[in-house]
Amino acid sequence: MARRSTSSSTGRPTGTGPSGPRNRTPQPVRLRRRTFGDVVKAFLAFVVLLVLVVGVPGALAVTVGWPLPRSAPSMDWLSQPIDVQTFLNALTVVVWLAWAQFTACVLVEVKAAVSGVGLPGRVPGAGPSQLLARQLVAALLLVGATAASFTPGLSQLGHSLEGNQKGTVATAQATPGILAQQQEQAKSTAAALAEQAGHAAAQAEQGGSTATHGATKYYRIQPPEGRHHDSLWEIAQRHLGDGRRYKEIYELNKDRVQPDGSRLSEASLIRPGWIMEMPGDAHGGELVANPDAHVSPEVRQQIGDYAQTGDHAQHQQQHQEQGGGQHAGEDGATAQITVPAQRQAGDTATPAAQESGSHSSGHSFGLPEALLGAPLLAAGLLAALGRRRRQALWQSALGAVGGRRGMEPPIPTGDAQDVQDALLVGADPEGVRLLDRSLRALAAALTAESRSLPVVYAAWLSHGDLHLQLAQPAGKPPAPWQLGQDQTFWTLSRADAERYEDTDAAAPYPGLVSLGTMDESRLLLNLEAVPGIVSLSGREADRAAVFASVAAELATNGWSDRMTITLVGFGADLTALAPNRLRHLDDVEALFETMEAETRQRRGALGAADHHSVLTGRTGPAQHTRWAPNLVLLATQPTAEDAVRLAELAADAARLGIGYLVGSESDDLPGAAWAMEITPDGRLLAPLLGLELEAQLLPAVQQRAVVELFVEADPERDPDGPTTTPPFLVDISEQGRPAVYARLVGPYEIIGLETPDGERSPLLHEALALLLLHREGVHPRVLSSALWPRGVTEDVRDALLERLRGWLGTDPDGSPRLRADAAGRLTLAKSVVSDLDVLRSLYHEATQGKGVESRAVRGRLLTDALVLVRGPLLADRAEGRYRWLTHEIIDAQLPLLVADIGLALSAFHLEKDRAEKAIEALGAALRTAPADERLWNELLRATHATGDPDRLRALAADLIARSGARGLPPRTEALLDELLPTWRDGAAATG
Repeated sequence: MARRSTSSSTGRPTGTGPSGPRNRTPQPVRLRRRTFGDVVKAFLAFVVLLVLVVGVPGALAVTVGWPLPRSAPSMDWLSQPIDVQTFLNALTVVVWLAWAQFTACVLVEVKAAVSGVGLPGRVPGAGPSQLLARQLVAALLLVGATAASFTPGLSQLGHSLEGNQKGTVATAQATPGILAQQQEQAKSTAAALAEQAGHAAAQAEQGGSTATHGATKYYRIQPPEGRHHDSLWEIAQRHLGDGRRYKEIYELNKDRVQPDGSRLSEASLIRPGWIMEMPGDAHGGELVANPDAHVSPEVRQQIGDYAQTGDHAQHQQQHQEQGGGQHAGEDGATAQITVPAQRQAGDTATPAAQESGSHSSGHSFGLPEALLGAPLLAAGLLAALGRRRRQALWQSALGAVGGRRGMEPPIPTGDAQDVQDALLVGADPEGVRLLDRSLRALAAALTAESRSLPVVYAAWLSHGDLHLQLAQPAGKPPAPWQLGQDQTFWTLSRADAERYEDTDAAAPYPGLVSLGTMDESRLLLNLEAVPGIVSLSGREADRAAVFASVAAELATNGWSDRMTITLVGFGADLTALAPNRLRHLDDVEALFETMEAETRQRRGALGAADHHSVLTGRTGPAQHTRWAPNLVLLATQPTAEDAVRLAELAADAARLGIGYLVGSESDDLPGAAWAMEITPDGRLLAPLLGLELEAQLLPAVQQRAVVELFVEADPERDPDGPTTTPPFLVDISEQGRPAVYARLVGPYEIIGLETPDGERSPLLHEALALLLLHREGVHPRVLSSALWPRGVTEDVRDALLERLRGWLGTDPDGSPRLRADAAGRLTLAKSVVSDLDVLRSLYHEATQGKGVESRAVRGRLLTDALVLVRGPLLADRAEGRYRWLTHEIIDAQLPLLVADIGLALSAFHLEKDRAEKAIEALGAALRTAPADERLWNELLRATHATGDPDRLRALAADLIARSGARGLPPRTEALLDELLPTWRDGAAATG
């Protein structure tokens, strides 16, 4: 994938990319106007504060007076009886102390709002009092700034993990807030700047524009107004004509000292009163040139000082550019511990996209990049698909569907085959396992400490480390978790995560779902924790790709126990992925009918359990499935009336474990707490949250292919069942002797080839085994990801293929035994055969070929097949190798195939009353398939046929002992009742 161009400080793009914007520029967010209800709330808050802070002490002073003794009491005072006056005095002291504590809480909250920096300090022992004070102060300030301004953690949702990697603390805007006097001061400054801008505009009309590329202009960050907070994106949108140019502003001002002594370190962290130097082509009425007489002396001095730092910074930059390779090396060193500046300034391809680009330049063809770059989604889909195929095999073998038997699931073709390969390449099952274990272990540790789960807005996966972004500080995390870049980040390193073992704790955050990557970090948003609706705007097709990705990952992820995903107006076909999780509703009216009832039920359940939210119900002795989330995905734009109704329904959704993701044609959906936009080039933008992600998508073509894989694997879809014909049949006659014969069923052996070099032999053997198990062909990238799960370069992979091709050699006609088909997939010649191929061919010929018409042939073929079974597949494989087998279903196919062979051979012998031969065949099959109920039942029948009741009782006792606490299966119990009516007496005596 070609790398996009970055922009210089002059506003002109550099590099090879186009200079224009690559996506539709988001529209400015509409400002929320103060309503009469806001004024009423503020007035009532003022009255309550006045009564509690001033009225209470006044009333005490007037009615009670001084409650303490006016002189030092004697020891006799302790023995005197307590009269009414003494009791009232003591009670008055308690009230005075409570008033002092509450007043201290009010002062602390007001101070935090005035400073606009950090979180309010905690007053000892004042939990409820401080909460009341915070709510009253917030309500009072509602007329100047919305409550969203005081929500901890929101302003930091989009921060990159640079601060965490540096080990610094970045709490500058955890709780942005501003009081009236600060707002007035900022407004006066803005007025002065506007006056200067007007003067500049007048000069432009007379003598030409001042907005030339040579002029230096400055902008002063404005205070919040209503719901609106200034951001670099909106500044760039207003003054540069393109919000994406915010990176130029960031680069011009990065790390420069601001008037309050702090520095700009992240594009999403800006404060009111800061000064921003603008690119030379900036325009608009809020800009000022280098100090002018129309600016107040204080502001003029600040801009002058700031301009000097800018000149110095530019001089340093020029010096570094002239320094050549030495400075480039220094930048490379810092890139190991911080996010490189060039990646913040320009767009970079995700690792998966870069990999796909490198592969596409070689001889192998590409795979769907959407799934290659979605490791958690791919792992979930692959695991769910494997479970579905195993279920189909077991139901087929047990005759649960139509009494049929089938060993071979259908082989996908076309887009479905490409998608399956992309899942195999892109999946990161180890990452899913670590994420699941880490979250459950955290829940278990908090339960052990009698602590509740903190509200988590998002999780970041960065280079194997896990970072949880909390809604507000929740104290010190349990070890080995550590505090991250500030009090709202809990961090766990991959090394610590790998030490966790499985735990039976409930999944604490099942609503986490991948949205995309930012600075090589993957963001998972916790949909059920968002305080309201998450809106997604953009083109309908782009929105659909995001919704499909979210639905598919939620339905198949490995870090949840149980949940409901409600799809409204889209995704009816997606229910095939997980029918127990996904439900489809036709329209919004059906959604309201369903969710209004569920919202009432959840409120009642939480109240009855005395829990404030579902999080408190996921720790301690609560049932795991009681607090499963319900995540609503509404892809179509609701009407204005429905949007208001939906906002009311979602107002209390966060604590109830309900999340709403709603599609919108614009970014001003009523009631949307967080607004995002998906662009045509696959970027997910949320400027007010500081997010600009490479979005995780599941486009329509890949969505249909994924659904096809699951539908084809459905055991109840086709009454005829899957085909029983193996994908590769070999010539089992003497003339069909292969040139290369590999024994996979049991210890791995190869006949017909010399043993390769010792160090390379295991890798070559593993590659050959993978190809032998997939006679339909293996994509080169699937082969490389299987052999090198942590990644490998293309030249190393190609060198292995050449080595493998040389090892296998050529057939007598000169054709190589390792070749590529028309689609580019690697295949083996028919002269390279495994014992599994022979086993399948023998069983197929015995039951569907010559053995159908000839009893003698059938017996010989079945006997030869059972002799081939020497143990489990690749019984002696080395530790840590062949991990790709976890994605296969051969571990389920082989025991079922062996059991079918044993059953067929047993039936063959019982036709001639050869019970001992039947018992021998069943015993051989049980060594490979010891859990197959059909073999045990047939063994009971064969043993009964011997006419020896003692032998049958011994077998029944052995079977009962093997079943353990689970007991015998119902079919086996019924069979024993028929063959050995007294078996229960023996079982009771044994028990």
